[in-house]
Amino acid sequence: MEYTTKIIKSDRRSLGFEIKERGVLIVRAPYGMSKVDIFDAIKRHESWIVKHMLSIEQKEEQRKNVKKISNEELHKMADKALEVIPPKVEYYAAILGVTYGRITIKNQKTIWGSCSSKGNLNFNCLLMLTPEQVMEYVVVHELCHRLEMNHSKRFWNLVEQVMPDYKIYKKWLKENGNHLIFAMTGCN
Repeated sequence: MEYTTKIIKSDRRSLGFEIKERGVLIVRAPYGMSKVDIFDAIKRHESWIVKHMLSIEQKEEQRKNVKKISNEELHKMADKALEVIPPKVEYYAAILGVTYGRITIKNQKTIWGSCSSKGNLNFNCLLMLTPEQVMEYVVVHELCHRLEMNHSKRFWNLVEQVMPDYKIYKKWLKENGNHLIFAMTGCN
């Protein structure tokens, strides 16, 4: 597999590899490291580099096949989310024994939900395209912030108490969420 290598030297102690785009390997190296040592390290890590290059190519191919979501579809999804999400919030808030403020549905490009210090909740309308358990995981996640405004071990223990298999849904979002967001951002 062919790729371009960009070497960036800086005040660091170790070598780092980064692949941000198709066919480009960024190598971050300490100032004192020779080119010979850098290219030896690249050879040693060739399988990792190829694996990640192929993964990026695969993601780019998948994105080509993603159907773009129109603004009209986004508005319909937001309306549907206003019907579906508040009852779920009410249900899980009762289980957790927490209160909450305003519920807002948005078409966010980077996050699935958020909880303000005042207890206002925001949810991404794209949750309407996820499996129901994934949507419920996001609701539980945000409501747990009413008790723990962080992602500490205590926070994750709370999430797990309400939803023992939350890791499955968290993983689903990590693996599939970018495709949904790309479908939305591709239309704006």
